[in-house]
Amino acid sequence: MHIEQLRDYCLSKPGVTESCPFGPEILVFKVAGKMFLLTPLDSQPLSFSAKCDPEYAVELRERHPNTIKGAYHMNKRHWNEVVCNGELSDGVLENLISHSYELVVAGLRKQDREALKRA
Repeated sequence: MHIEQLRDYCLSKPGVTESCPFGPEILVFKVAGKMFLLTPLDSQPLSFSAKCDPEYAVELRERHPNTIKGAYHMNKRHWNEVVCNGELSDGVLENLISHSYELVVAGLRKQDREALKRA
């Protein structure tokens, strides 16, 4: 996966916006104003931080120690850093992004979730 694929996939989700609130080198994706993914624009290979269910996060880190770890500067219980080094397929990476998006959406107010369904 490269940065354009990551961006296109994130923006394909209902209600997603992108911005650079931490400076021009970090791209952030939000749904209903809540962050679900961030990526440094200059990382080689591409990496991103995504929200994750805490138990699933531990499982992923144990299974993929060279690719998934606790996210830098984030709550490591709830956020993983994923390195796109070729170990995980694009489909698996998309599943991790979707998982993050869905966790954030599940935490939204009911009216905000309903609005996303209509979008």
